[in-house]
Amino acid sequence: MTEQARVSVTGLHHVQIACPAGSEDRLRGFYNGVLGLPELPKPPVLAARGGCWFAVGAAHELHCGVEESFVPARKAHPCLLVADVDVAATAVAAAGGAVRWDDAIPGVRRFHTDDPVGNRVEIQEAG
Repeated sequence: MTEQARVSVTGLHHVQIACPAGSEDRLRGFYNGVLGLPELPKPPVLAARGGCWFAVGAAHELHCGVEESFVPARKAHPCLLVADVDVAATAVAAAGGAVRWDDAIPGVRRFHTDDPVGNRVEIQEAG
């Protein structure tokens, strides 16, 4: 048996979540308007498919991709790190979103909410 080269993952570029067609403005309102994530332009061939992309810090992205038979992700979720989780919770609540605090991990301040199409999102204070 020959030895194969070992895979060397060097980072994470993006996470994609699903969304229904026509929900882009609501997603922009949440991810950009409430959470302050800058929207990224999609390449034209991909823009034709719908959805929207957002920058998460300097090196990561959150992609919202249209899925024909969309069902919100209730367990799988992105976790977004924030400088001040209380500021984020106030912004989410002010926009009418649920803030479900979770203290299951000692020393980690975090809550869960849902984006406008029902996907679970975790917001955690950067340590």
